[in-house]
Amino acid sequence: MDRRVQIVSSALETDFRRAWDIVQLGRLVNLSGSRLRHLFKAEMDQTPTQYLKVIRMREAATLLRTTFLSVKEIMNRVGISNESHFVHEFKKAHGLAPSKYRSALAVTAAVESGSMNE
Repeated sequence: MDRRVQIVSSALETDFRRAWDIVQLGRLVNLSGSRLRHLFKAEMDQTPTQYLKVIRMREAATLLRTTFLSVKEIMNRVGISNESHFVHEFKKAHGLAPSKYRSALAVTAAVESGSMNE
């Protein structure tokens, strides 16, 4: 993998809460935003923006599974400020709205614990 793509993907993984833009990311590796977008897409099959969205939705799902934080708190922790945008993106990524995702996990856990106790 191109070292510049590795640097950018690492920056996005490490600081996914930040409001990155393509120009800032390009500066990290001394490329224009458009050149970085082209190179990143060629290497990763997605743009830096798409990659960041995947990271944020993965982190949101982890927080829904492992914490009692509200959806708004989780949304803020993953760097998204618009609730309707967050719900839309989460549903697109995981098939359910965040609150329904958490409820489905609770039902699954209850069923599994009930069947294990029998």
